Amino acid sequence: MNNSALSDRKNQAISRGVGMTTQIYADRAENSEIWDVEGNRYIDFSSGIAVLNTGHRHPRVIEAVKAQIDRFTHTCHQVVPYENYVRLAERLNGITPGKFDKKTIFVTTGAEAVENAIKIARHATGRQAVIAFAGGFHGRTFMGMALTGKVQPYKAGFGSMPGDVFHAPFPVELHGVSVADSLAALEKLFKADVDPARVAAIIVEPVQGEGGFYQAPREFMSALRTVCDQHGILLIADEVQTGFARTGKMFAMEHYDVAPDLTTMAKSLAGGFPLSAVTGRVELMDSPNPGGLGGTYAGNPLGIAAANAVLDVIEEEKLVDRADLLGNRLKQRLESLRADVPEIVDIRGPGFMNAIEFNDVKTNLPSAEFANAVRLKALDKGLILLTCGVYSNVIRFLAPITIQDNVMTEALDKLEASIREARV
Repeated sequence: MNNSALSDRKNQAISRGVGMTTQIYADRAENSEIWDVEGNRYIDFSSGIAVLNTGHRHPRVIEAVKAQIDRFTHTCHQVVPYENYVRLAERLNGITPGKFDKKTIFVTTGAEAVENAIKIARHATGRQAVIAFAGGFHGRTFMGMALTGKVQPYKAGFGSMPGDVFHAPFPVELHGVSVADSLAALEKLFKADVDPARVAAIIVEPVQGEGGFYQAPREFMSALRTVCDQHGILLIADEVQTGFARTGKMFAMEHYDVAPDLTTMAKSLAGGFPLSAVTGRVELMDSPNPGGLGGTYAGNPLGIAAANAVLDVIEEEKLVDRADLLGNRLKQRLESLRADVPEIVDIRGPGFMNAIEFNDVKTNLPSAEFANAVRLKALDKGLILLTCGVYSNVIRFLAPITIQDNVMTEALDKLEASIREARV
């Protein structure tokens, strides 16, 4: 069995709509490393798109899941509930931003968490409209696509999106959009397109994921909170990619002096097992009637067990602090390349949620070609990277926060060599 043969089988059996970044087929994985079916070793700087902050197969997570398997794997919490679901909800109520009483629901995917947050917001406010931001990503369901501020590949060809969804520009100084520009556009939206009295919620990623790892400025987040309070609008923080120590805080909203009304979570919540959550103010979470929220696999016992273990690992291994250390180390290495690599236009990101952005030297326009060349060079050297951004000219770094120091050194050497070789 080899990668080429499996790729041929994949092409015959799986929809081409399921995009694949690499054509290497995993055989086993441990912490920050993956071995493919041919025995080749790779350092994983993707973490399954930010799912593995605690690494592949963390022993505490695996132990918890094995123990749960020996008890039961599914009852449907809405039929026969279980204690560890309650315990995890209690823990999230306590650690998510906001000094107010909270409640939680569990579902399965990030998109499902976003869908439910919108349902809760609409039910609680009696309003319909939602505002999201250009470059934002909120999932591949129809409401998720409608909220997402990027057409290719997410919206193209899928027809009409759900109505009453509006977009405002996200402040990215690098691309000529200031905080003042974004807020002025939001005010214009209220004047020209939607009465703020009809807006149920504004949803925002504290650090845009697919959009390019741009962090919302503090003044912008504070202004959003003010706008929401002024008009009775709920603020939803999409922490699907930013949560669970990735940004040097347990949640990225802790970088600000304001709290959201609702928080969506998924990805690293359960260390590789499908689980997502919505946590928010009690009066909002209790608005829908019994049966209005949930799902057959919502809060699956294996994912719940894994998530409780993940929270233990983050605390015991001090991963919030380690994210800052690793991110600083990565950014220092990248900064050392600026003089020799003029294609680098920005190096950014809080904690260990970091990115590097490239432009073409001759045109000074975003260069997806250079970013992809770096990615491919790195893959040849055994380092898995992901690109992102509206212009696909950004490489994002999402290695496990548990990555071993010696493996991190090896990865940085491979990364530097790949960036330098991409110039040739």
